Amino acid sequence: MLLFLAISAAMYGLGALMGAPKGQRWALILILFVAIVGILLIFPEEHALRAAFGGNAEPYLLLGGFAALVVAYRAILVRLRARIETKPETETPQTGSFSATELDRYARHIVLREVGGPGQKKLKNAKMLVIGAGGLGAPALQYLAAAGVGLIGVIDDDEVENANLQRQVIHRDADIGVPKVFSAQNAMLAQNPHIEVRPYHRRLSKDIADELFDEYDLILDGTDNFETRYLVNEAAVRSGKPLISGALSQWEGQLSVFDPQGGTPCYQCIFPSAPAPELAPSCAQAGVIGPLPGVIGAMMAQEAIKLITGAGHVLRNEMLIYDGLYGETRKMTLKPRADCPICSH
Repeated sequence: MLLFLAISAAMYGLGALMGAPKGQRWALILILFVAIVGILLIFPEEHALRAAFGGNAEPYLLLGGFAALVVAYRAILVRLRARIETKPETETPQTGSFSATELDRYARHIVLREVGGPGQKKLKNAKMLVIGAGGLGAPALQYLAAAGVGLIGVIDDDEVENANLQRQVIHRDADIGVPKVFSAQNAMLAQNPHIEVRPYHRRLSKDIADELFDEYDLILDGTDNFETRYLVNEAAVRSGKPLISGALSQWEGQLSVFDPQGGTPCYQCIFPSAPAPELAPSCAQAGVIGPLPGVIGAMMAQEAIKLITGAGHVLRNEMLIYDGLYGETRKMTLKPRADCPICSH
């Protein structure tokens, strides 16, 4: 193998000095490779040429297989890029088009059969609103930004506190005292300057919810109180927008997609009334393990991506429950409630 590599390097370098095109240099190396494999497979074991090249064809075959995979992957990327309109970096891409940098950034999405170029275009044209930039909102916002969602709104009236940093990983120590929506916006644009972020530094209220929700395709609720969850649910039902809802406490999190227009229950079908405070303590009271919001928040972002691209199975009519302490997940089937005051009429 060392002899083959040495000869190949010499051939490639000599060809470069002589000004030979790269294609010709690689073609000569391929001919040499095929000749050596032929020697190792055909010549008798005691033959000097076979011994000079290691006596065994398996390492060469493995090398050839790896090289073939690399070539095939590069060919797939070239074909995918050819299918998607490309704009020069100095131009502002039009809706649905991609710059060369964006194509490279989203290449792992584009090669996925379930997403591809059309799915990535849908993400670029999508508008998502995240309620809350805290434990659940932080990872959801990060992954939506990284995935290339074209417009992301985030509403929160809170400011970054030192106690947030154990789990709200979108914020940094230097952000303490900064409104969470602006801290999140800075982090998202630093991650992906090809998106638009709209920060709303205020608390969601009834007087703005309907108008705000109408501007977006779907809603992600990462709030930590039942009053806001019920408000978000009502506004989502009125606007006909799917609602991705997450919740967590201590070591356990839950996630579901509520879309009554798509035949699912709404949030209030499942939780008709808020539990007593002692039965649902806040994270400040009961505690929460740091990585748990990241797990559930990332799942929320993934459900949002699936909803927009049409990939896979979305958690409609189901609730996924994740137990981080024991590493278990389970699902519950959900059904609309006939007497629900929000979605039954």
